[in-house]
Amino acid sequence: MIDIKLIRENRELVKENIKKKFQEEKLPLVDEVYELDIKYRECKTKTDNLKSEKNKLSASIGELMRDKKIDEANKIKEQVAEMSKEIPELEKEEEKLEEQVKKIMMVIPNIIADDVPIGKDDTENVELEKFGEPIVPSYEIPYHADICNLYDGLDKEAAGRTSGEGFYFLKGDIARLHSAMLAYARDFMISKGFTYCVPPFMIRSDVVTGVMSFKEMEAMMYKIEGEDLYLIGTSEHSMMGRFIGQMIKEEDLPLTLTSYSPCFRKEGGSHGLEERGLYRVHQFEKQEMVVLCKMEDGMDWYNKMWNYTVEFFRSLDVPVRTLECCSGDLADLKVKSCDVEAWSPRQQKYFEVGSCSILGDAQTRRLGIRYKSSEGTKYLCSLNNTVVATPRGLIAVLENNYNEDGTVNIPKVLQPYMGGMEKIKRS
Repeated sequence: MIDIKLIRENRELVKENIKKKFQEEKLPLVDEVYELDIKYRECKTKTDNLKSEKNKLSASIGELMRDKKIDEANKIKEQVAEMSKEIPELEKEEEKLEEQVKKIMMVIPNIIADDVPIGKDDTENVELEKFGEPIVPSYEIPYHADICNLYDGLDKEAAGRTSGEGFYFLKGDIARLHSAMLAYARDFMISKGFTYCVPPFMIRSDVVTGVMSFKEMEAMMYKIEGEDLYLIGTSEHSMMGRFIGQMIKEEDLPLTLTSYSPCFRKEGGSHGLEERGLYRVHQFEKQEMVVLCKMEDGMDWYNKMWNYTVEFFRSLDVPVRTLECCSGDLADLKVKSCDVEAWSPRQQKYFEVGSCSILGDAQTRRLGIRYKSSEGTKYLCSLNNTVVATPRGLIAVLENNYNEDGTVNIPKVLQPYMGGMEKIKRS
């Protein structure tokens, strides 16, 4: 959520930003909220002045009574009584206008960074850099579900019976490799100085609306029937909610946190092969990184964070590339974002395994997360990034470490988490 001062001082900039995101339907909202804000401030000023006047008059009554000016005191009592009736009505109108302003402000997108490429959707994202050689071996790489089945490591049929489409059982060495990646990701981030956390896996609605747009919420979140609780789509949600309404000590900044959680999302499988596999599922596990810092330090942390994900995947012998997300592919709260994509030797193309975002004060303003500086109270800058989400990460490791003889090399960094095992072999 942007600062209402920006609407007051530079409506054209806000409108231009909306155009860059190809959301022209939201353009009328800028003028609408501008007018509502004027009415709100006028109403608030009138209410505050009336309260102040009432307090002054009330204070004078006692003095008049002591001076035996009974008639004058009674007249003032009548004035105060009228004010007492009017003030609640004004407060009600003030509250109504404030809520209308907030409702509109929640759907006006954040101001994107100047260097974000302009484009309508993810097809216009821009490749930044490749890391590692994207090798296509001379032998065929099987589909990842088939690789898992070579070692009796995947059972989607049983998951269909227990939970429906979009779920899975992982078994044996495949399940162990999946867990090894998450354990390694945890330790990898701890080695970077991040504090490890395991957050709640359900959050209340005030946290949900604080961390994402309504459009995202409807598309992603599972609601618990009959309760004000949602299953998280990523641990970033809980981690940001942890600080709702808090004043962070300046000396504690930046807060650098890495969190593990299962993640739950409504998105279903695609047609064809993906229905057999693990590309799009309702449930997965993820190691996340979340940073809260001063606004002026935000871009430095952004660049550190996406580099950590690149370093992580390269240590798993997986070639990756980074993509700059274009304006139309940015969620409304984001200032700038880049995706990390892993190479698929089977498909001979890259696929997304992580996303790094800087959100400025969009989330912290919604959630009321601030710190006191020498210049006064300020909102913090929030950032989040995927270390690894698996089974997506598992797919990348399996394909890029698959051998012609049907074995899979276990990357050296994962071997300690696999009991020293160097390869996964058929039983």
